[in-house]
Amino acid sequence: MHADLTHPIETGMQTYPGDPDVTVRAHASHDADGYRVSAVDLGSHTGTHVDAPSHVVPEGKTLDDYQLDRFAFDAVRVDCRDLGAREAIPAERVPTTDAECLVLWTGWDAHWGSDRYLDHPYLSPAAAKRCADQGLAVASDTLNPDPTPTPAADGDEPEGFLAHHALLEADCLVLENLTGLGAVEDRFELRAYPLALGGDGAPVRAVGVV
Repeated sequence: MHADLTHPIETGMQTYPGDPDVTVRAHASHDADGYRVSAVDLGSHTGTHVDAPSHVVPEGKTLDDYQLDRFAFDAVRVDCRDLGAREAIPAERVPTTDAECLVLWTGWDAHWGSDRYLDHPYLSPAAAKRCADQGLAVASDTLNPDPTPTPAADGDEPEGFLAHHALLEADCLVLENLTGLGAVEDRFELRAYPLALGGDGAPVRAVGVV
């Protein structure tokens, strides 16, 4: 079974605050040109995507430094749906595992496209370190493994991109904005091949194989 875990790319879709807006528009049509072409404007971290270390590390690896097999993961899904808005995922939720990727199933994709989506659960610095120590990539159905700044932010939350740095500095890839994680099992294969942009990140077609 193959489960599509990807948000579609479409005009006006939600992005990280301050990232480029997304536009998909007609460039050529069958009636006018005899063929159809769309023009697409988007940022490298649009929708369901993967972060390369160079996203936060100045001299970090770019996506084209990785072989394709690095984007197919033996993944373990961890159920975090009991956590609320802006609640930290503790280190105790990170299992000791022989998997290659920890998939955080928060259910927050239900809020995709709304302001509430920005107030997602996030990976605590201790949990991020535990993932990095095991060499685990991290994927989630949230906008960010770190807290996303909003007016609802708590003064006790970690600031900046601590989880990003802990993971990407350890060469652990980060995948964001997955959806539909209820369609896979607790152990599955995650395939998330990026567009061949070769830079700091790129949209992926994320597929869960059970």
